[in-house]
Amino acid sequence: MNLLQNLNEQQLAAVTLPNQSALILAGAGSGKTRVLTTRIAWLIQTGQMSPQSVLAVTFTNKAAKEMMTRLSAMLPINTRGMWIGTFHGLCNRMLRAHHRDAGLPSTFQILDSADQLGAIKRLLKANNIDDERYPPRNLQQFINGSKEAGLRARDVEVNDDYNRKFVELYGIYDAQCNREGVCDFAELLLRCYELLDRNEILRQHYQDRFSHILVDEFQDTNKLQYAWLKMLAGGHGRAGSITGARNAIFAVGDDDQSIYAFRGANVGNMSDFEREFRVQNLIKLEQNYRSVGHILNAANALIANNARRLGKELWTDAGEGEPVRIHEAQTDGYEAAWLVDEVRQLITEGHVRAEIAVLYRSNAQSRVIEHALFNAGIPYRVYGGLRFFERAEIKHALAYLRLIENPSDDTAFLRIVNFPPRGIGARTLEQLADAARGGNASLYAAVGGMTGAPGAKLGAFVKLIESLRFETANLPLSEIVDAVIQRSGLIQHYQAEKEGQERVENLGELVNAAAAFVQEEGYGADAPGTQGEAAAAIPSPLAGFLSHASLEAGDNQAEAGQDALQLMTVHAAKGLEFFAVFITGLEEGLFPHENSLTELDGLEEERRLMYVAITRARRRLYVSFAQSRLLHGQTRYGIKSRFLEELPDSAVKWLTPRVAAQGGGGRFGQWHDPGVKAAAPAGSVRSQPSHGFRVGQSVRHAKFGEGVIVNLEGSGDDARVQVNFGVHGVKWLLVAVARLVAA
Repeated sequence: MNLLQNLNEQQLAAVTLPNQSALILAGAGSGKTRVLTTRIAWLIQTGQMSPQSVLAVTFTNKAAKEMMTRLSAMLPINTRGMWIGTFHGLCNRMLRAHHRDAGLPSTFQILDSADQLGAIKRLLKANNIDDERYPPRNLQQFINGSKEAGLRARDVEVNDDYNRKFVELYGIYDAQCNREGVCDFAELLLRCYELLDRNEILRQHYQDRFSHILVDEFQDTNKLQYAWLKMLAGGHGRAGSITGARNAIFAVGDDDQSIYAFRGANVGNMSDFEREFRVQNLIKLEQNYRSVGHILNAANALIANNARRLGKELWTDAGEGEPVRIHEAQTDGYEAAWLVDEVRQLITEGHVRAEIAVLYRSNAQSRVIEHALFNAGIPYRVYGGLRFFERAEIKHALAYLRLIENPSDDTAFLRIVNFPPRGIGARTLEQLADAARGGNASLYAAVGGMTGAPGAKLGAFVKLIESLRFETANLPLSEIVDAVIQRSGLIQHYQAEKEGQERVENLGELVNAAAAFVQEEGYGADAPGTQGEAAAAIPSPLAGFLSHASLEAGDNQAEAGQDALQLMTVHAAKGLEFFAVFITGLEEGLFPHENSLTELDGLEEERRLMYVAITRARRRLYVSFAQSRLLHGQTRYGIKSRFLEELPDSAVKWLTPRVAAQGGGGRFGQWHDPGVKAAAPAGSVRSQPSHGFRVGQSVRHAKFGEGVIVNLEGSGDDARVQVNFGVHGVKWLLVAVARLVAA
């Protein structure tokens, strides 16, 4: 087999490089996995190394398995014993082989994230530590972050008393793990690094063995991972400096796709590697085999706005293809409705749902989209995450609401009686369950019979629920939900977590869901949550909303193997590709995220994230934004994302009149139609034929039934009608989307 057949010029140059350290800048869709695998096969076939002398590091088990499968197809060798795997997998293998030198039992166990958190909770309890002042998750993140920086407890700089306590607990945690013979994920890499650092004989053994070191996704390496690689390359100093490496490192990565800074990834490792290893071989893989020209031109123009990058320009010989479609919606609800219509059109054209992806910056955005897909009966799957109403923080909030509505709901009671933590343990709940069975009562009702400290804690919880029921009795539904997530302590609990922002955003979106539910179901904006005259005839808004949440959390998610639309965050989309991609919510504060504006290099990372989103699409790319979104049950108006202005006019097609530029992004309502000739006024809009509706006309809607038009505004595709649907309330509808018919 000729391994070098069908490689382009840059790929061929990378595969056949001499045995010197090299940096391969591999753009999205440029065939980096093929280059890595072919490089290994070529070195083995030409006798430059044996299968046992290669160390290939990837970031996922899936990528490692794919490399070995491809190698097996290229060469008649057994890949089973080769050192190809993830950082954690390879370190685990090394520690197993040298467990005595590493100070570990031969049968040491690995703690996953949940097991590690459980171990930390045990530690706090055993040492009588207040877990509200020192939350277990925060301590977990502190420990892992310290280890990923290569620091033991004794090495961590102490800034204040609070930090000093965390350092002390880190030391106690390490002692506990050593006593129990267990390792968390971060410990695998740190202990392996320490083993090689202090054991010169072992270090030289592996430096002699691994004459070729290949690294995938180099832009995602953290400080400790890079230090581990340098140690195996040889010629390292204690501070990590390079004084003439013995082994070459073949690093493949893309600084434009570095999007994991929040996990400790350091994109600066690429430039450090280039400098420290005196890299003379820098090859750019710029030919893209995934996307059409217009999509790549949009990606290139966008990422060019980042100042600190090594620089490359993606291109393709697949032709320009269709331009990037940009859509402006009046609200997030209209954005979702437009998306559903476009998805239906793609399906009509013969495209399978699994080849269509909907991307969003924040998990909370999925709720509106899921709701629209649920109503449209389009099966979908949330990739790499949970559907909105299945997320833990949402289930907790709904449990509070369920208990307010029905105190006899034992399932809801058990879910939240000790969340956020109130010191109510399993033994107390066993005693309560016995009392409830003895009195043939609910758990809630049995609290009154409990005495002592357990009875006091349970009584305080019941008092909280009763006060919430009283305080929210006559509030609108959205205000009930908002009051519950605030007064229950859920918001404060998640705000205290280092990475709890996403959960806080999801809780805010639950308030939006309640407000939208009231509007859609016609309860009226001022309908009380649990009382009122209407309660005797129809379910209360709260009862209706809880039923609605249960239905949407039911079995609507597609089954395994079923053709389904793919929903995911942009982070989860890394490494994937689809025929058609929708990128939603392109508004300032959403994408780019508001946090990025106050973080060092935050905006550049957000731009890289947008670059990743764009390059997931092969043939069709849709980008959308909304004039307004619900925020905590209230309508908020925003500014379109600056990223839209960074896309070249030649590569995009506006499906709606374009918003004029104003600073970092124009205010909504300033219109420019790209279809109008240059001589026309900037604000002119093409005239469109009338939609034919009139005030006073009776119309019918597929969901809301019959109604009467009470107002009209706009024209053409932007025409809106206000319709009184009686029990379903008065609603503004976009004529182009609503599909109204004369009654």
